Amino acid sequence: MRYFLELSYNGTPYHGWQRQPNALSVQEVLEDSLSTVLRVKTEVAGAGRTDTGVHAKQIMVHFDHNHELVPDQLKYKLNSILPLEIAVKDIHLVKEDAHARFDAVSRSYEYYITFAKDPFQINKSYYLKKPLDLDLMNEAAKLLLNYTNFKCFSKSKTDVKTYNCTITEAVWVKGNDQLIFKISANRFLRNMVRAIVGTLIEIGEHKLNIEDLIRIIKNEDRSQAGYSVPAHGLYLTAVHYPKTIYIS
Repeated sequence: MRYFLELSYNGTPYHGWQRQPNALSVQEVLEDSLSTVLRVKTEVAGAGRTDTGVHAKQIMVHFDHNHELVPDQLKYKLNSILPLEIAVKDIHLVKEDAHARFDAVSRSYEYYITFAKDPFQINKSYYLKKPLDLDLMNEAAKLLLNYTNFKCFSKSKTDVKTYNCTITEAVWVKGNDQLIFKISANRFLRNMVRAIVGTLIEIGEHKLNIEDLIRIIKNEDRSQAGYSVPAHGLYLTAVHYPKTIYIS
């Protein structure tokens, strides 16, 4: 039987989502905890990879088990042994061929910027000292919805078959001493959100303009885009799936 496990985590102590030989990852901690509770080696597949320091308010993973599980009991047992930075939010029985990565129809991220020096925002948001032109940044963000090839925002050395992504939302929202960038798409390239945010910040600082953004996208050259903002301000906030994959 296959199960989807809904997870949230603070990425500060971990070297990203994916298991690796010489560094602690969220995947490793979750797999070890599942294996302990289920008393059998259990591997998980995630909806995607987050880099070192990136957080997840919601991420889905799937795992297989030979026997029927009681989701609430498993959730309680896992949360009892997982570290405080990782929390299981829900568990669902899904179809045998359901896949946490390949069946996702959309993903959403948020990036947090703070303008107030706040010790309690360390590793939670990106601290900037200078104000930004929010109207211009939103004008630029809206333009992203007109394009699909985002090679200019992709990590240079990455093995993908296509750089096409369909962005359905890209907007800056103002809060108390904060800016939050919200973006949703059917898929994202490696480092894409952080590169977009860095480019939009440079537009907000009037170092780049709207015409520059159009040129950058059309030239498909990462070196022409803005810098990649720090990972600790980035949150994966939602992963959506067709309702038809769920059994319970």
